[in-house]
Amino acid sequence: MNVIFDLDGTLLDTEKLYRRFWPMAARDFGYELSDEQALKLRSLGRPYAPIQFKEWFGEEFDYKKVRERRKEYVSEHIAKHGIELRPGVIETLDYLTDNDITIAIATATDLERTTKYLDMVGIRKYFKNIICATMVEHGKPSPEVYQYACKQLNANPSDCIAVEDAPNGVKSAYVAGLKVVFIPDQSPSDSEIKPMIYKELKILTELKDIV
Repeated sequence: MNVIFDLDGTLLDTEKLYRRFWPMAARDFGYELSDEQALKLRSLGRPYAPIQFKEWFGEEFDYKKVRERRKEYVSEHIAKHGIELRPGVIETLDYLTDNDITIAIATATDLERTTKYLDMVGIRKYFKNIICATMVEHGKPSPEVYQYACKQLNANPSDCIAVEDAPNGVKSAYVAGLKVVFIPDQSPSDSEIKPMIYKELKILTELKDIV
């Protein structure tokens, strides 16, 4: 058995920062991004995020500039306040490691920030592989990042569990053929993703009961 974790909102309590700072960054450039729209951006990778913004605000929307501003806001916040882990992370990672279960990450965050954040919270040592959406052509909700993760682990997708907190991640893992464990962060599951979910948990430590 292999367990592949999403990063933001699943291991790190950072999804709330993107929800907060995407609208602020957009506003700096004269756009009003609603909270509902910000939630739709969770784990949305290339090329889908730029396309989504252009659908909302038009072809003139400069995704790269707004994204850089959002990254600045997030970086400033983390520099001042650090990063919090989601509840039960250390206990769960210790359990999986002690039981010889391979652990990896599949995230929309780039490798530089991923490794930086993992080092900051002291959990990088647990992961055999770190797979980022920047390593494939299409990010989440495309299945490519999870397909690539399984190849790196030399594992059949059906022998892997994906742990996700957001719809785009659920869709990615499900289409790739993994068993999807959903742990809600910013919003609960809905009718669209419920059929894709193998198990829905309240807290990460409950993962021990199903691996």
